[in-house]
Amino acid sequence: MADQQTVQTAVKEAVVEHGGKLPCAVAHELARRLQVPVVEIGQAADDLGIKIVQCQLGCFD
Repeated sequence: MADQQTVQTAVKEAVVEHGGKLPCAVAHELARRLQVPVVEIGQAADDLGIKIVQCQLGCFD
């Protein structure tokens, strides 16, 4: 299980690869890879001011 700093670093790296936003599917993949709940990825994104896009449930644009 990854610590908060590792999660935030992974989110930042993913955002660079996806034009400044975090696709929902990528958030789920990060959670699986880092062995953390998806909500931790979402919280890291919120803390960093990063928008989650392409929500698989249609909740976010």
